Amino acid sequence: MTNDDNAKSGAEDTGGRSFAFETGSGGETHQRVAKGGDHADEDAHLTTNQGVRISDNQNSLKSGARGPVLLEDFVLREKLFHFDHERIPERIVHARGSGAHGTFTCTRAVPELTRAAPLQAAGKETPVFARFSTVAGNRGSVDTPRDVRGFAVKFYTDEGNWDLVGNNCPVFFIQDAMKFPDLVHAVKMEADRGYPQATAAHDTFWDFVSLMPESTNMLLWAMSDRTIPRSLRMMEGFGVHTFRLVNAEGKSTFCKFHWKPVLGMQSTVWDEAAKLQGADNDYHRRDLYEAIDRGDFPAWDLGLQTFDEEFAAAQPYDVLDATKIIPEEDCPVQIVGRMELNRNPANFFAETEQVAFCPANVIPGIDFTADPLLHGRLFSYLDTQLKRLGTTNFHQIPINAPRCPMRNFQRDGHMQMMVPEGRANYEPNSLAMGGEDGGPRECPETGYTSFAPRDIGGEAGDSLRIRAELFADHFSQARQFYRSQTPSEQAHIVGAFVFELSKVELVHIRTRMVSRLRNVDEDLARRVAEGLALDLPPAAPAARPPIDMRPSDALSIQKNMRRTLEGRVVGVLFGENTEQDLLDELQDMIEDAGGSAHFVAPKVGLGADGQLAGSPSAKFDAIALALTEEDTAKLLKEGAAVQFVMDAFGHLKAIGASAGSLALLDKAGVEADDGVTGLDAAFIEAATRRFFDREPKVRMLV
Repeated sequence: MTNDDNAKSGAEDTGGRSFAFETGSGGETHQRVAKGGDHADEDAHLTTNQGVRISDNQNSLKSGARGPVLLEDFVLREKLFHFDHERIPERIVHARGSGAHGTFTCTRAVPELTRAAPLQAAGKETPVFARFSTVAGNRGSVDTPRDVRGFAVKFYTDEGNWDLVGNNCPVFFIQDAMKFPDLVHAVKMEADRGYPQATAAHDTFWDFVSLMPESTNMLLWAMSDRTIPRSLRMMEGFGVHTFRLVNAEGKSTFCKFHWKPVLGMQSTVWDEAAKLQGADNDYHRRDLYEAIDRGDFPAWDLGLQTFDEEFAAAQPYDVLDATKIIPEEDCPVQIVGRMELNRNPANFFAETEQVAFCPANVIPGIDFTADPLLHGRLFSYLDTQLKRLGTTNFHQIPINAPRCPMRNFQRDGHMQMMVPEGRANYEPNSLAMGGEDGGPRECPETGYTSFAPRDIGGEAGDSLRIRAELFADHFSQARQFYRSQTPSEQAHIVGAFVFELSKVELVHIRTRMVSRLRNVDEDLARRVAEGLALDLPPAAPAARPPIDMRPSDALSIQKNMRRTLEGRVVGVLFGENTEQDLLDELQDMIEDAGGSAHFVAPKVGLGADGQLAGSPSAKFDAIALALTEEDTAKLLKEGAAVQFVMDAFGHLKAIGASAGSLALLDKAGVEADDGVTGLDAAFIEAATRRFFDREPKVRMLV
């Protein structure tokens, strides 16, 4: 709870009413009716839908500072209930998604950690359905905006369905589910004008997060290249929260879940992502579908970060805080299995649209911790399905149905698709004594039992609306993330902040956000301020002073990129006079290296896969110019051809060029470097990577 010493200086005056800014014990921002204010003014007070005044709109009611969220919190339940039913029929968030069927294969059994069925024996296979999605846009938005990506996997296990529902970033914007409706309202289209779509680059989002210092770490991730992935097949996935693994003896181990792409991580640069939105609204959806269709099955390794209570207590952050990571250098990721997606949906609506994920869907061996954000999700997801799918029987839709036996006494309801027989729709009952089917019974020996933690670190206690002490450190891990990036990646983060905040019309929001960034890194704040032509403001007060954590290479995409052509596509531009032998030779070299060749020509009738004007180089991972001097002379007057080369150079891609195409390189402003080669083995090697040292030639902020 705040006190007068924590109150911020100044108050905002809106409509003649006085509101005070105060800071809570976790550093969260409270906007409150000023003490001694007009409490008779009904319009000044925040209330529930029943008219009950709300004392704290920032924190869920918990049993102790680090304890579980309590079901008695009617403020939280009403707020989430209303939010869950604001949209029909599409999801409020994660509306635009792509999905696929596949198999999870255990590669290392860990029965000493968990009794979870998929991890009991090496070689054991479990069917899965995975869905990837953007967060902020609606179903009709584009695939490639700067946005967090959902990463959800449904395991159809022998003991029921297990949903591992996370994102491609390991942290989140908020610490408490109480704030989720506010976060989504802020990032979605502005309420009065209905735009912008699928982007955070507007006033309301940055107003909200600049007032929520707990968002800082996630903002660094969101402004990094993590949120503009090259392909869904080339991004990591995370369970975000700290979960519990429980073995057959009842021993508990804390766990963080990681998905590592077998193809390695790959991202776009911002200009490339923006151009892909115009070139192909369905770029990621098409890429995933076509890769599976051609047998190039995407795969991810499942990794576990496991640790005990003593390790958790020794960290300078709280492992129950969803805005924090556990650095891989401190707690290595153990690979235990591989997911391969090998079958596209037979019907997009029936499967990808109707699939219903819920983090509360766990199996014996998987359990929860007292993460307050996770507890809100356990309620909210299930509640959402009733409105979105129209029935409590959504679990009977084939994509959601378990692959193991399911029996209980739940009956009827809208769109009941099963036909239960007999009178037994309750228990206990003694109908079996009369020769009737009495139905299923509970089983303490094999049934799911929740882990009962000891009271360690305040995980149980009185009912309080507070946050644990370490939840107040909002900047240390953001600083670690920024300082773990390469200079090129840091420049991309700076550019992303400048772009997003340039879309913010209210100057005080820009200023406030830069003042927060000074707690992360002075160089970051200075460069963003310069990019906005803004005087560097004083650093915002920090609820808990940040500490310096050692950099982590695992946080960088560029430090973890694989030099490979596997799963990549090379765009080959040719003309009317190009010899077929040259094209065949190029295709053979590209495919021998594991890549795919996509042939582009000014006229599709020349046997091309795509026409030049509709096939910008942003769609490809590298380009080859297989042109004669005669073809090049014509294309020097074609803007699409010049842009094709200019963008590839600006997007830091390899360019292989025939002798006849050199004039096109000159007109596009291409400067020679290691990524500009002939059409030989050097090009194939160059096509396996991007050339980030080229960036100062093409972008001012670098």
